[in-house]
Amino acid sequence: MTVLPISLFGNPILRQRARRVTRIDGSVQKLIADMVETMRDASGTGLAAPQVGVPLQVLVIEPPEDDVLVLINPQIVRKKGQRVVQEGCLSLPGYRGDITRSETVTAKGRDRHGKEIRVRGEGILAQALEHELDHLRGVLFTDYLESMDKLYKIRPEEAENDESEDQPEAAESRAS
Repeated sequence: MTVLPISLFGNPILRQRARRVTRIDGSVQKLIADMVETMRDASGTGLAAPQVGVPLQVLVIEPPEDDVLVLINPQIVRKKGQRVVQEGCLSLPGYRGDITRSETVTAKGRDRHGKEIRVRGEGILAQALEHELDHLRGVLFTDYLESMDKLYKIRPEEAENDESEDQPEAAESRAS
């Protein structure tokens, strides 16, 4: 496994729509393993393939105290409720903003073996699902802010633990 460089805010790949995966082969399996390694190395909760320079519909999420979730060609099929959360992104380290996300999200896609799966998430998982699926559409959490003036810098010690998108937990554990 390899820790991949994370594409940072301003990189054009973050604004592109990711392509569907047509075959889950060895290269996709390696990408998944490298993405998990990269997400963990960056202390993140989630990571989408475009964030590591690969324009494919692949995402990984590892909520606190849970197993890694891999979704290939994911789609959100249902959203319920709304809540304001504090969100950050591994592609924009050191910054957060308060945005509105769903309370509950149901998504479908394929797992790393190609099996169709459906995932229902609340709290951190719901937030991560929306955040990572946004990346696959070229949407960043900053797009939900009234203006970039609403983005705020966090203290370095918070950044070490910043998993907002990468750590949606921040939304719950730190008043968002």
